[in-house]
Amino acid sequence: MPFPNVRLSNRPLHFIYLCDCSGSMAAQGKMQALNQAIRQSLPGMAEVARENPEARVLVRAVRFADQAAWHLAEPTPVQQLQWRDLEAGGITAMGEALHLVAEALQSPPMEERALPPVLVLISDGQPTDDFEAGLDNLMRRPWAQKAVRLAIAMGHDADLEVLQQFIGPEPTGRGKSPRRPLQASNATTLAQYIQWASTAVVGAASMPASRVDAAPQDAGNIPLPDLPPTLLDPSDDVGPLVW
Repeated sequence: MPFPNVRLSNRPLHFIYLCDCSGSMAAQGKMQALNQAIRQSLPGMAEVARENPEARVLVRAVRFADQAAWHLAEPTPVQQLQWRDLEAGGITAMGEALHLVAEALQSPPMEERALPPVLVLISDGQPTDDFEAGLDNLMRRPWAQKAVRLAIAMGHDADLEVLQQFIGPEPTGRGKSPRRPLQASNATTLAQYIQWASTAVVGAASMPASRVDAAPQDAGNIPLPDLPPTLLDPSDDVGPLVW
């Protein structure tokens, strides 16, 4: 029986960045572009959080190079977040980063009432450790299976096959889809994708369960919003690098 005068506490929505900090990210200003894109996205994410009082948006970040480590270890309310710049240097321990996130998605510490997490993997290269073992560990966690998993490829050298494995099965048909790796070849496109993931996707992930249940069966756990318009379609050649 409903209790109309009783307001339930809001539900945590964990948003986790997995950021490639290998040495190649230092080239052509890619690391600087990533830091700037994340920092510029925070006001928009905070606005979405204010408009969805049923959800409490909490941000974390993992960096990976020679090793993986939490860059932002504590789940931090987006309204309180001050982004510290990532630095590039080393190789690409992507599999180790997935192990770290897998540990964080266990229950506990994950709350039973949490909304599906949003995981955003950003990389410009190929894993240099055991990516398969990391992904297998991650996907054994029920919260990882429920999560919205997105991937952004920076430049031409990112391993699109690995990023697609992280997202899940490739959708049928051609054309752009948020369930394929998003390819960014310049700072503007990167910022558009980061902004989209941190606002439109967070808004979709925090929608009432009744709307999720009404979504088409092929929409995944969360019906994702349309991609932002960019200069280049993600299914096309990413074009020359301009960072």
